[in-house]
Amino acid sequence: MQKTDIGNKESGKIWFRKPTPSAADGITVNIIRSATGYHSKTIRFLTVAFDSTGESFIAGDHQGNIYLFDISRNRFHLCQRTGQACTALAFSLRRKTEYLVALADYSIKCFDTDSKELVSWMRGHESAVSSISIHGSGRYAITTSTDTAQLWDLDTFQRKRKLNVRQSVGIQKVFFLPLSNTILSCFKDGSVFAWESDTLHCKYQLPIPEEVTKMPYKTFAVTRDGRTLACGGKSNYLQLWCLDTRQLMRIIQLPPKVRTVRHLEFLPDSFDGGSSQVLGVLSQDGIMRFIHIQTCKFLFEIGSIDEGINTASVSSNGHNIVAVMEDGSLNIYSIQALTHEVNKPPPPLVKMVTDTSSSKSWKNLSETSGLRVKVVSGKVKRPGRKTGEKVQVRMLKAPLDSALEDKENDLPDGLNRKRLQALLKGFGEYPVKYRMFIWRSLLLLPENHAAFSSLTDKGTHSAYLHLQEEYPIKSRKLLRVLQRILSALAHWSALFGETPYLPLLAFPFVKLFQNNQLICFEVVATVILNWCQHWFEYFPNPPINVLSMIENLLAHHDKEVLQHFVKFDITTQIYVWPLLETLFSEVLTREEWLKLFDNVFSNHPSFLLMAVVAYIICSRSPLLHCTEKDDFEYFFHHRNNLDMNSMIKEAYRLMDTTPEDIHPQRMLVEFMPLTKGQYPVFNKYPKFIVDYQAQEREKINQEEMEYLREKQMAHELHAETVRRRAEDEAFYRQQELLQEAEQQRRNILLEEEQKLVDQRVRLAAMKRELRVKELQLLDATRRRFLKYQQDQRKMELRRLDDKINRKVSLRDQETDAVIKDIEVRQMELEAQKQLFEQQLVKDQETVTQEVKAEMEASQKRADFEEHMFQQLLDLNRDQNLETQKVTLGSLAEVDQMHIDSDWKTQILNKQKLDDLDREQRYMNITRLTNDIRRKESEVLNMIKEVEGKKWQDVVERRAELQNEEEAVAAADARRRQLLEEEMNKIMEHTENLQKSQDESFERLRDIRNGSLQKLHSENVCLNDASVDKSSTHFSLDRGRGELELKERKLMAEVRELRQKLASQAQNRCPPPHYLSS
Repeated sequence: MQKTDIGNKESGKIWFRKPTPSAADGITVNIIRSATGYHSKTIRFLTVAFDSTGESFIAGDHQGNIYLFDISRNRFHLCQRTGQACTALAFSLRRKTEYLVALADYSIKCFDTDSKELVSWMRGHESAVSSISIHGSGRYAITTSTDTAQLWDLDTFQRKRKLNVRQSVGIQKVFFLPLSNTILSCFKDGSVFAWESDTLHCKYQLPIPEEVTKMPYKTFAVTRDGRTLACGGKSNYLQLWCLDTRQLMRIIQLPPKVRTVRHLEFLPDSFDGGSSQVLGVLSQDGIMRFIHIQTCKFLFEIGSIDEGINTASVSSNGHNIVAVMEDGSLNIYSIQALTHEVNKPPPPLVKMVTDTSSSKSWKNLSETSGLRVKVVSGKVKRPGRKTGEKVQVRMLKAPLDSALEDKENDLPDGLNRKRLQALLKGFGEYPVKYRMFIWRSLLLLPENHAAFSSLTDKGTHSAYLHLQEEYPIKSRKLLRVLQRILSALAHWSALFGETPYLPLLAFPFVKLFQNNQLICFEVVATVILNWCQHWFEYFPNPPINVLSMIENLLAHHDKEVLQHFVKFDITTQIYVWPLLETLFSEVLTREEWLKLFDNVFSNHPSFLLMAVVAYIICSRSPLLHCTEKDDFEYFFHHRNNLDMNSMIKEAYRLMDTTPEDIHPQRMLVEFMPLTKGQYPVFNKYPKFIVDYQAQEREKINQEEMEYLREKQMAHELHAETVRRRAEDEAFYRQQELLQEAEQQRRNILLEEEQKLVDQRVRLAAMKRELRVKELQLLDATRRRFLKYQQDQRKMELRRLDDKINRKVSLRDQETDAVIKDIEVRQMELEAQKQLFEQQLVKDQETVTQEVKAEMEASQKRADFEEHMFQQLLDLNRDQNLETQKVTLGSLAEVDQMHIDSDWKTQILNKQKLDDLDREQRYMNITRLTNDIRRKESEVLNMIKEVEGKKWQDVVERRAELQNEEEAVAAADARRRQLLEEEMNKIMEHTENLQKSQDESFERLRDIRNGSLQKLHSENVCLNDASVDKSSTHFSLDRGRGELELKERKLMAEVRELRQKLASQAQNRCPPPHYLSS
């Protein structure tokens, strides 16, 4: 194992001599970085990541240094110094020179390996980024931390989406599935969800069966085809999920010493189609164990308890594994070296003892050094020797002749050809368990991995692109392997791209070695080089020289059969070539074929020709009975009843008894294995014919491609024509359907219109019926109302009669009371004469009382004026109310006017009679009053004579009072004028408000005002009755509700305005005080 200390170097070689990793540990090189001045201290690497090719990887240490290691070129160089520890790396972006680095400050940076410049700086995480997953296209990346996962567009370096979860759940890992647009999100509670990366819609959740204990996952791995998911955690169990069926496929229990799975990685294989079968499991002890997930067998392991592994990364090409060790160094492992022991054949049956001796005798060497030798299978364990002790060793030489013979017959892995031939003659075949191993040893296969990889990397040969059409094999895997082997042969030599029978020749070997394509290719190539000698000299015709040799052999050993063939014109191309071009695979069973080729590979290449002759001789009886050419062809293309042991014995007999002049050994050379490192050049064929055929094939391919293009164009034109015709037909059919639909719609519209007309007729009839019923109801209501009014009028007339009677009796009582009052007044006048003298004494007191009375009169007069003003306001309010009532009742009064006129006439007649009676009574009262006045005048004359004496004093005093009264009257006049102006304004405002009402009520209002004036002139008040009638009639008008509400609001505003004006007028003009005269 080589060790490389990169120290402070910025570039250099990874190793200084070509590494030869051993099969024991598989380590190619160990890389460390020691600190300056401290050779015992190393700077620890933290994480690694391979690029998309698998030939280079980047590694980051805890100081933030990023190194690029190119394994194919054996170079490394320092890419970047970030100054912070790296937590995750990604190196498979769309731009091959760019890589992503997650740093300890929770940021992600993108650098370029060539320019060493910062490309972008992405922020958004609030905790350390644990993983970075890159989409297969390299355009998107997912960064995962414990609390969030973020999706980035690597073209713009902008965040597209962000996944947040509750802190109690936590994110374990979010990553892309290979070869798909699916994102898997794994949480710490063990749930796994799949999302569509374009729309981020949840596609499914992996269901955990009820019988399986839910396990919190810690690490995950997916195969390259994205079909299998491996999950592990804090247990020694692995769960394998099939993502196609979304079901749990298998649970693998690891050894008890594995308690926790820290990391999982699938090993890619070039020949598995992406369905990796080998899984690497890194456990808590630092050992990474690789197991086969189908057979659950342990294959190999890397790392140890003393040199544990922290993390590891596997290259995409399946060549190397880079592991970050616990001591901070990097180990590069060779997968080929690690799997060599796995692919190694089983140990040989024959065991060999190797003797080692020194220049001293065996006995002395044994006594001095204590050397002991143990016989093991295929290996010799040598004892260790002490430091400073020299041991001389000498090799024991065998006799010269035996040495040369053994050298010719010696095979790899301790086998010997002669011993194998003896074993084969004794048992007739090799053991099934070791047959493939013996074949590989007999054929001396070089196992040139690099040369075979270079052939397979060229892809499928053009001659075998459509192999499945000519050879429809059910197994897709077998067909794919056959196509790859044939393509490799065609790339090895151009001849095999033109050989039509090569698939028949190679198919049995492909079926045997389908799991190891390198061995299969080398077996087929070895068979072609040795057992197909001189086959291609007459290409493209069958090998006439080889067929002639077989015909000579048949003529020598069985002339009868040959004459039978000649008799029926059966050539060697019918009875020999079918056996050779298929290597007996058509006429023998699997076991018979394997037994035959056990003998073929163990003998001279001429044994195959002898086997053909032996097959014909052993089948001579059925052949002699065949007379038709079709029967012969059928016989040599189908299985027949044949004793294989007899045929093989016959072949050995022919090998021994055939004369040298016709023996194939004279024409065929000895067995020549393939060369190691590179395969030999195969040019034993007419090159010009093959080149011509290749040119013709290429020409035919080009013509075919041209024809196919023209055919495709014609097909496209035809398809376009058909499409247009179909579109035209569809258009016309659609137009017809539209016309039919339009006609149907028109018919439906006509029907609907007819139905609508009928319905309207019915509705009109129903409206007429309803109108008639309404009129009937209105008429009945009107008749009831008229009857009710008549009843009310009758009741009112009776009440008026009762009232007139009461007033007549009251007038009589009043007349009697007036007469009695007059008599009492006369008695009072008499009493006044007696008291007159007393009155003179009390004049002074009377004057004082008069002043007081005048003051009280003035106050009463002011109260009276205020009362009159309030009555005026009430009158205005009543007028407004009356106007409103008239407005509301005008419609009803028009209808009831005639009835009211008759009723009024009756009332007026009664009032006239009442007035006549009242006039008579008034005349009597007037006569009595005149008598009383005459007597009073006499009393007044007497009083005037008394008063005349003191009149002058009173006149003087009254003159003074008159002056004062004139001043008060002037003020009163001014006040009354101002009051009248304000009242005129109020009346004008009221009239304007009344005029602003609806014009439709003007005529009714005029009629109403005229009727009111007439009623006032006749001293008749019918307000109460009119209000009742109008309100009752108005209730029948169903369309006047809104107008009534508006009028009420308007009248309320008018009343408020009047009250405000009245209050303002009172404040401006206080009431005057009058003195009594």
